[in-house]
Amino acid sequence: MILRNIAVRHGRKAFAAPAPRTCLRALSAATTTTTTPEATPLSGDASQTPTPAAFHNPRIPSRAAADQQSDTIPDDFRVFNTIQKRTKKLGSAVELRYIPDEILKNPPQDASLELLMASQAHMGHNTSLWNPANSRYIYGVRAGIHIISLEVTAAHLRRAARVVEDVAYRGGLVLFVGTRNGHMPIVVRAAELAGACHLFDKWTPGAITNRDQILASAELRIVDQLDRELEDFDKHLQDRRPVVPDLVVCLNPLENHTLLHECGLENIPTIGIIDTDADPTWVTYAIPANDDSLRAVAVIGGVLGRAGQRGQRRRLKDAENGIVTWENPTDISKFIALEQAAKEAAEKAEKKMAKARDQGGEQDGVSAAQLEAFDYFQKKRDQGEK
Repeated sequence: MILRNIAVRHGRKAFAAPAPRTCLRALSAATTTTTTPEATPLSGDASQTPTPAAFHNPRIPSRAAADQQSDTIPDDFRVFNTIQKRTKKLGSAVELRYIPDEILKNPPQDASLELLMASQAHMGHNTSLWNPANSRYIYGVRAGIHIISLEVTAAHLRRAARVVEDVAYRGGLVLFVGTRNGHMPIVVRAAELAGACHLFDKWTPGAITNRDQILASAELRIVDQLDRELEDFDKHLQDRRPVVPDLVVCLNPLENHTLLHECGLENIPTIGIIDTDADPTWVTYAIPANDDSLRAVAVIGGVLGRAGQRGQRRRLKDAENGIVTWENPTDISKFIALEQAAKEAAEKAEKKMAKARDQGGEQDGVSAAQLEAFDYFQKKRDQGEK
């Protein structure tokens, strides 16, 4: 029993211990030999000189392999072009999703809620700067800033567009005003579309209420229903007062309070972009929106310009069919009536002169006809002035 325990204890140690190297050498049947390179002679025999092939790098292709590879380049290029033609329509097309000048070059006919939100038309001012008169336009407050309801903005913008279209359809003169930095291309493009006038500099005070002095040297012209300039009105244009706009579209009412006040004195309707810090009673037709965002201003100006363009096209189309949608001003109507009366009087006098010449009483007939024509012309002129 004691011997068996000793054998088991020592047997475990024997198996657990690593085998000595002498035993491994004795059990291995493989033999290893070491060879040392022979020294090359320093002089003498050419047969013992190392050849260039001994120093060849297998990673660098040889000249013959390079020539063979260059022969296959045209074939590889032809295969590459074939693959390109077959696979060029695969995959996704990369397009420019936002072009900054697209709104100016191609303004929309109408502004959707998505376009207004993308243009940041809903961003108002800080709640401490608000005007309580704008409470009906405000949707809520976020991060201390008033949010303008875009549904109200879209509704008021469509109403203003109908006003511009109707004024342009009836031959009215529309004036687009924007005096902030960046408003110049917006008002110019809107006026170009609507066939209207534009102003991007500072408004001259008194240009409406005191227009006889400030705009005395302004050039005027009279056109017909097809916008063709009429002649024989030089005498009337010398005595005529400078014209005033029939509608004013102001993109920044805060800086043009003088203009809006003069329009109110002359009963000229106005359209303006009203932010949360502006007074909506300054304009006739308010458009609640962010007046600090150039993109929002460009959208609103483009929509109004397109509305004016539609009105002008409708007017010219009806004019070609003989339908005139506007009436002459009072002063022009009086001038036309006087000219027509003078023409009729001259024709009547000429007929009497011819009749007197036939009867042989030329001298008496001429004086009597001229006197009658003069009296007739004076009566017509007095009636026209009244």
